[in-house]
Amino acid sequence: MMPTDQPVQLSIIVPMLNEAAQLPGLMAHLQVWKERGCEIILVDGGSNDGSAETASKQFTVVLASAGRAIQMNAGVEKAQAECLLFLHADTRLPADADRLILDALQQTSSQWGRFDVTIQGESSMLPVVSWFMNKRSRFSGIATGDQAIFMTRELFERVSGFPNQPLMEDIEISRQLRRLSSPACLSQKVITSGRRWDQRGSWRTIILMWRLRWAYWRGESAEALASIYR
Repeated sequence: MMPTDQPVQLSIIVPMLNEAAQLPGLMAHLQVWKERGCEIILVDGGSNDGSAETASKQFTVVLASAGRAIQMNAGVEKAQAECLLFLHADTRLPADADRLILDALQQTSSQWGRFDVTIQGESSMLPVVSWFMNKRSRFSGIATGDQAIFMTRELFERVSGFPNQPLMEDIEISRQLRRLSSPACLSQKVITSGRRWDQRGSWRTIILMWRLRWAYWRGESAEALASIYR
């Protein structure tokens, strides 16, 4: 455990909404990073299953309106560190993630970045989906929230945070960030849940994701696409 008088170098911000079922696993995972000296901030978007009350027994919990962008921006307002990591509630970091992030931001020209991802679930297609997601991200410079996006506070403020939209906030902020700095694409993998693919079917979900991305690229609003995504 790091000494408590050490300055906070990395703030981990986790938006959540009705995550009571997986909170035990999430909290156990976050406790590891808390003990390594990271600041942990969970931002609750109005859970009605006791998530906020449970999480507040162990970590700082910020209350905000529902919506990942709104919640993550609210978390930054509370955060103390100059390095920010945005973590989905169903994503788990690799060992030494804090060191990897700080090294990437301090020892390279990149001011933001993301990890490669492994999607875990029952579908045999998920390794293929993960591979294509990582390759596409490296080629395009666009990251998804499942890849645990991180950045300096300075860069976050220069792009005015996550755009206030209900979907594709990760795509949009990536577009803005890459205009200012190329991303650090870390090959170490975060592990994220494939429950959406398992519940809705792999091919159906793959087609939906590509349809949404294509529509967004062509200029359809995030608000219109959000109704399809749900």
